[in-house]
Amino acid sequence: MNLLTSMRYLAALNEHRHFGRAALACHITQPALSNALRALEEEFGTVIVRRGRSFAGFTPEGDQVLATALAMLRAEEGLRQELSAAAGALRGQLRMAAVPTAMPMLTRFAALLREHHPGITPVMLSMSSAEIESGLEDLSLDLALGYSARMPPRGPRLQSWPQYEEHYYLLCRECRECCDGQGEGRPFAFGADIAWREVAGMPLCLLTPDMHNRTVIDEAFAAVDMAVQPAMETNSLLTLVMAVAQGTDGMTTVLPGAMVATVRHMPGLVARPLRSPELVTPIGFMAQQGVAPTRALQAALQLQDDAGWRAQCLRHAGALKN
Repeated sequence: MNLLTSMRYLAALNEHRHFGRAALACHITQPALSNALRALEEEFGTVIVRRGRSFAGFTPEGDQVLATALAMLRAEEGLRQELSAAAGALRGQLRMAAVPTAMPMLTRFAALLREHHPGITPVMLSMSSAEIESGLEDLSLDLALGYSARMPPRGPRLQSWPQYEEHYYLLCRECRECCDGQGEGRPFAFGADIAWREVAGMPLCLLTPDMHNRTVIDEAFAAVDMAVQPAMETNSLLTLVMAVAQGTDGMTTVLPGAMVATVRHMPGLVARPLRSPELVTPIGFMAQQGVAPTRALQAALQLQDDAGWRAQCLRHAGALKN
């Protein structure tokens, strides 16, 4: 049994929470993955994985083995990066995650990182805030982009680097009111400001209540004493945009600037800045404090101060300009 390989399979099962998907990620068959994990259990003389009709989590002993597995894999990756850097060509993975509404900016950051360091392979995951906090805690994530203001008071200490302040927009189809009567078919445009109270009565497609972005939006409506019953709910940002783009039943949605910037190419859409109250949420990079960063993470942390990256934050997130 190759211990390090088996530990990698265990880490994949922890990430995907499903035997089949973990096997697929490891490029092996599901029986091969299961056999490797059973061999690992025999090696340590204890049950590691709870099994039912599907993956049911880890035993307490399994949690201990998993923590060791993640530490081993991080140490191996760190060593590979140190050796490659010493040879003059940094190579290695950087595991990053972002809340769904910040994924466009993380993608831009990863592309810029590759320009500066072609040997780094960014691995980007879309996660909820709770999943990000868990990933930073067990070090299965190196870096995350999300709502820095909601960093947990307990657990591992997280360090945050502010990146931009997110502003919010009503996204709708063009109409006479939004577009000053200029007619149908014009390119994407920014419309007049609109108050949250005015939006409350519109047919809205919003993220599901388990998403932190939905909590932020609900709090904005609550601040003006409005309770909103969405016409549609989804956990997919693509669905939010498509619901509006299709123009069915006058559907609208609320999006942060980073998402609005990704639909600027879509004709017929209008983004109206939301006011009264002025909602601003800080977005930052986060990593666990007190843990020696890998070479790839060091490169990423240096890049977040780069003028080119800061210019992208100003152009593609926050308070967007026409």
